[in-house]
Amino acid sequence: MKHIKVKDILNSTKSNYEVTVKGWVRTFRNNQFIALNDGSTIHNLQCVVDFENTPEVTLKRINTGTAVGLTGNLVESKGAGQKYEIQVSKLEILGDCDAEKFPMQPKKHSLEFLRENAHLRVRTNAFGAIMRVRSVLSFAVHSYFQEKGFFYVNTPIITGADAEGAGEMFQVTSLSLDNPPRNEEGNVDYKKDFFGKHTNLTVSGQLEGETFAMALGQIYTFGPTFRAENSNTSRHLAEFWMIEPEVAFNDLNDNMDLAEDFIKYVIKYTVDKCADDLKFLEGRLLDEEKQKPQAERSEMALLEKLNFVLENNFKRVSYTEAIDILKESTPNKKKKFQYLIEEWGADLQSEHERFLVEKHFKCPVILYDYPAKIKAFYMRLNDNTEPGRETVRAMDILFPAIGEIVGGSQREERYDVLVEKMKAIGIDEEELWWYLDTRRFGSAVHSGFGLGFERLVLFVTGMTNIRDVIPFPRTPMNAEF
Repeated sequence: MKHIKVKDILNSTKSNYEVTVKGWVRTFRNNQFIALNDGSTIHNLQCVVDFENTPEVTLKRINTGTAVGLTGNLVESKGAGQKYEIQVSKLEILGDCDAEKFPMQPKKHSLEFLRENAHLRVRTNAFGAIMRVRSVLSFAVHSYFQEKGFFYVNTPIITGADAEGAGEMFQVTSLSLDNPPRNEEGNVDYKKDFFGKHTNLTVSGQLEGETFAMALGQIYTFGPTFRAENSNTSRHLAEFWMIEPEVAFNDLNDNMDLAEDFIKYVIKYTVDKCADDLKFLEGRLLDEEKQKPQAERSEMALLEKLNFVLENNFKRVSYTEAIDILKESTPNKKKKFQYLIEEWGADLQSEHERFLVEKHFKCPVILYDYPAKIKAFYMRLNDNTEPGRETVRAMDILFPAIGEIVGGSQREERYDVLVEKMKAIGIDEEELWWYLDTRRFGSAVHSGFGLGFERLVLFVTGMTNIRDVIPFPRTPMNAEF
């Protein structure tokens, strides 16, 4: 008989028929009650074994983690907490699990312990819920852009371009590291490397995405990106996924409209589809926060926080206005900020971004028109700005608990201005000749943004460490699994 998913059984509107289910034992009580989970839902299905007519040797093999196939009659449950249960008539052990060695016992484990067992942590309730939410969010991303007529573009993972100009990239080479070929100057001769030039793993698909936007009109990328930043924090990964739309003829205001609409769509989609998982994660978060001092606890429960984003228009504030607010703020005047705001031109830190969102405006915030000197070369320079206070058409979206979740801009479409900006920071024109071609041939106003997918998953799940929202985290000194 074909097996049925636990989720479908629990959502069934009828009973008293034979079903087959397959899954993993979460608990086995009194040699009789199996709590079975197959990953399709946060909820377990109670399966009642006829222990008097089941060989003892079989019963001893039923442990937490054992894979089983069960056939029996689906009946309405007499016990509290479940709608249905299965009266098991046939039990098959599909895969044994040594109870003494299996790390995922039915008890509370620390997140650090679970990271050390990332290959098994998805079998816990928390990580099963997180990964189902991640899956639905991922689908929602594609659903939004496809419904809006965007084209999905797969930009390269291996690239010779540094989109951010930061230089923190992973090198790709097939040369011998012990004895690489050298040129006449004694430097490594990358002309003899696999690609004939110095190449890296990409930090962004934006530059390549722009070239497609200038032909297809509106495109998006959604793929892995890599950053060799030696940052061992709860907010950074060396490998992460980026969502990057690029739209021809969109200016900065259009870009802000798109980003806000997109974020609200994917969160609403996930709230609607993942009600049980989010309710569980909300309860988990409340339990975690009971261990914290009152001052460090979230002001809103998880679902309240998600609805807060859905129900509020994002406040649009210029960087200059934000700096004035921060300079005059109580935490700045009383020197409570770790990084004090003293003058225009300062790069905002997470503590500043969260103050604006959580304390001052009490809604999501879009900051725009940042100082040119703290933003990337490809952002459009604003006209008529005073010397020394030049700004670019950049925008960042700030969220409660997260800080920056989106960074974007109107792109510099003027060839001569772009070349001058590249020269000023030492980017070789020959290296990005193909990117400059888009400004030579039919250039037009265009805009886009990047959203780190894991930060979005972090926000929606209520988790606090980014390593807990990606299947196998890649961080400094850690590439396990």
